Amino acid sequence: MQKRRLGNSDMELTALGFGAWAIGGGGWAFAWGAQDDAQSIEAIQRALDSGINWVDTAAVYGLGHSEDVVARALKGRDKRPYVFTKCGMVWDDQGKVRRRLKADSVRRECESSLRRLKVDAIDLYQVHWPVEDGAELEEGWTALAELQRQGKVRWLGVSNFNVSQLEQVRRIAPVTSLQPPYSLIHRDIEDDLLPYCQTQGIGVIVYSPMASGLLTGAMTRERIQAMPDDDWRRGSADFQEPKLSHHLSLVERMREVGARHGRSPAEVALAWTLRGPAVTAAIVGARSAKQVDGFIQAGDFRLTSEEVREVEEVLGSGSAMAPGGIYA
Repeated sequence: MQKRRLGNSDMELTALGFGAWAIGGGGWAFAWGAQDDAQSIEAIQRALDSGINWVDTAAVYGLGHSEDVVARALKGRDKRPYVFTKCGMVWDDQGKVRRRLKADSVRRECESSLRRLKVDAIDLYQVHWPVEDGAELEEGWTALAELQRQGKVRWLGVSNFNVSQLEQVRRIAPVTSLQPPYSLIHRDIEDDLLPYCQTQGIGVIVYSPMASGLLTGAMTRERIQAMPDDDWRRGSADFQEPKLSHHLSLVERMREVGARHGRSPAEVALAWTLRGPAVTAAIVGARSAKQVDGFIQAGDFRLTSEEVREVEEVLGSGSAMAPGGIYA
């Protein structure tokens, strides 16, 4: 699988990485429903055996459970992948989650993640969500920089930041990467974030490139109706009308384009997000080895400029990506 250097780091990442959000299991605010740990471990191992060289998780996924599962999946492997996790989302004894970036909290989160993941250092430690308080944001980033100096963290990244927040923390310590949502139906980052990161040499690893399963080709109205109550997607506007019909029409166009190459809509969705130079790699979640098999070849699949335009016609607007990979 093709690899790209992530920002200012020494890490060469495969175009696809394993996303461990859903394997956190049920019982928390942003769960995907119940999940079998054995299937999660098999999915991670299948991804790594198929060439993926990085895993992205977060402390809050399953309130620590996702990190535990990742550690179990990596135990005993001859070659460990890069392991990324996140801080800044803490929970109380009742499981209520809130954002916090005070220095003492960041340090505690780091120690807890190191323990759960069973690693000596976190390859990429990311702020999961920014806080509104600018002083607290700077305090948290300063604490992260100190963890990097101590060798507990190798590289520092952020998730869900805007340009002004990136500028604010970059004055304290360099930002290796940004992790934003990006897919055919969520393209806001094309306007400013992707051009900014490209100019500043900040790597971009996008999440939800298949819109949380909506663009995989496997999602139907019946499947959405059958989702468990603790699957956060039940309340998402993307999975409800009037948006749902439009999204499913887009999937059918993606299916037509992919069929010419023996590819699935999921592979078309991934290839679309990877088509430009500002995106280093994409995070892809999987809850079974079978799901991994369904997307793993997408890392080496490329759409032509004409196929990109053909898919985007359904959206009713052109791409901000001009031919040749230059952001407009």
